[in-house]
Amino acid sequence: MHDSTESHTSHIRFWRKRNKPELTLDDITIVDRKMLNRAVGAAALGNAMEWFDFGVYSFLAVTIGHVFFPSGSASAQLIATFATFAAAFLVRPLGGMVFGPLGDRIGRQKVLAFTMIMMATGTFCIGLIPSYERIGLAAPILLLVARLVQGFSTGGEYGGAATFIAEYSTDKRRGFMGSWLEFGTLGGYLLGAGLVTGLTAYMSSEQLLAWGWRIPFFIAAPLGLFGLYIRLKLEETPAFQKHMEKQDEIEHNKPQQTLLEMLRKYWRPMLQCIGLVLLFNVSNYMLTSYMPSYLTSVLGLSELSGLMLIMVVMFIMMPMTLLLGYWNDRLGRKPVLLAGAGGLILFSIPAMMLIGHGGMTGVFCGLMLLGVLHTFFSGTMPAALPALFTTNTRYSALAIGFNISVSLFGGTTPLVTSWLVSTTGNVMVPAYYLMGAAVIGAVTVFSLKESARRPLMGSAPAVENKEEAKKLLKRIHLRRKKRDEEKADLVNNTPAR
Repeated sequence: MHDSTESHTSHIRFWRKRNKPELTLDDITIVDRKMLNRAVGAAALGNAMEWFDFGVYSFLAVTIGHVFFPSGSASAQLIATFATFAAAFLVRPLGGMVFGPLGDRIGRQKVLAFTMIMMATGTFCIGLIPSYERIGLAAPILLLVARLVQGFSTGGEYGGAATFIAEYSTDKRRGFMGSWLEFGTLGGYLLGAGLVTGLTAYMSSEQLLAWGWRIPFFIAAPLGLFGLYIRLKLEETPAFQKHMEKQDEIEHNKPQQTLLEMLRKYWRPMLQCIGLVLLFNVSNYMLTSYMPSYLTSVLGLSELSGLMLIMVVMFIMMPMTLLLGYWNDRLGRKPVLLAGAGGLILFSIPAMMLIGHGGMTGVFCGLMLLGVLHTFFSGTMPAALPALFTTNTRYSALAIGFNISVSLFGGTTPLVTSWLVSTTGNVMVPAYYLMGAAVIGAVTVFSLKESARRPLMGSAPAVENKEEAKKLLKRIHLRRKKRDEEKADLVNNTPAR
């Protein structure tokens, strides 16, 4: 457990260099609990919307392959479906480059409202596209366009949502509050998967193929409108408001920092962000996007059995994510992330062996093992990633770094893994892929500075109430006084030459 005073003091030195020479009570942010809860709910809802789509698309991958791609081998249709899935990730960095700087310039809240509109529109439009049998090649092309719209909007979603929650949270509870973002991810995924499972159970294969698969995509419209309403009711984050006040007072005539200048200045934390996101998202997409189809097309399980197993694992992961969020505030981000990476290195092969050879019980245990290990990342990353960057570049840097990593390594995981399994015939490929990601992630985690229970870089401390602010200020002043006295004693006791 970290010494909160020492943690605050080290980051306050950074804050003092860029702001005022002395910290005062007015500089400490008092977090409005009601506004914090609303901010967390609105951010989590947007993430849930995004992952509702991913859950639906992943669990309907086989059906979508039949609807939008020419008949042929089942493996070829599945790879084509995942290729369309992965294509959306190619434009995510472009979305990050557009929405990230906008979020740092005009505010997090406005950009997050706009990404919600785009995301819901793209998802809804997929449900309107006619099949390949009706319009031929235009069907997969329109599917690709809709996926690109989704990918572009998502480029500004996660980085903005994580930034929004991190800047609204108190320093002591940033890990726990951030874990609600991934709680929303799992909830949205579970909602999508549950809907697909219900449709699979109660509709014939012919009905599902003809029109039933469209139902989940149509539901995106009302979900998106509700999320938009919630986000429009929010205020801007306290950290961004204070940053903009300083910009108006001190740097009104200073030109905006260009994208290249930001990348050149923050290349080290950007690389750390890419490494962390690689670890986070390879684990994520392997479990949530590849495994449903792996269970069906490689292991031969029925679609309904595979869906039910994944759903149970997701349901158990939801409270575990919050639990890991709670504990990384106390134990530190680095120990929790290293434990998760080490677990993947040690247990990926046993997990895949259970999934491949253990019967239904073994499949469930193997999936559960991968799910538990993933919660070490899902409960920690929403707080660890925003802490890498300062307030003036946080949205931009996080959106760009996150989406570059997701595009290159996360979103391509189902496609690459499916191709490797099909090419090599080795069903253990997913385990080796996870282990490689874990090694890269562990090296990245070792390079980090601990951020638990500390202010975000470029921001003053954030606390729950005025009494806590006064106590913190008193402890900081006492430590400064003690340090000054020790320096004076050292000078007085140094012998003259």
